[in-house]
Amino acid sequence: DVQLVESGGGLVQAGGSLRLSCAASGFPDDYYVIGWFRQAPGKEREVLSCYNIHDDTPWYKEALKGRFTISRDKRDDTVYLQMSNLKPGDTAVYTCAAKEGRSIIWWRNNPDYWAAGTLVTVSS
Repeated sequence: DVQLVESGGGLVQAGGSLRLSCAASGFPDDYYVIGWFRQAPGKEREVLSCYNIHDDTPWYKEALKGRFTISRDKRDDTVYLQMSNLKPGDTAVYTCAAKEGRSIIWWRNNPDYWAAGTLVTVSS
């Protein structure tokens, strides 16, 4: 069975940095896309960034380029989201999600698997 184990949330001051990690297991091959969404209180879920594992390519929401960086460690099938220059508006529950296949659009629209989510709080 596919499992996603996420870690790394917490409290940080504005301007600070945090790194989220998402360890994936159980995929039968490397044809999957994995990344993060977030949801702030009272707001809709927002897609952030993902990584096409087979093609070894990242994708970002345009507005986050330069502040968020996604990367992967092939040794242990872990993906990281490095977030810098955090703002109070980045406060949300961040959730790692994955979808089998190579389509980022499919991943954005309907991930197959979800981690539990982790709270990121940015204080002003």
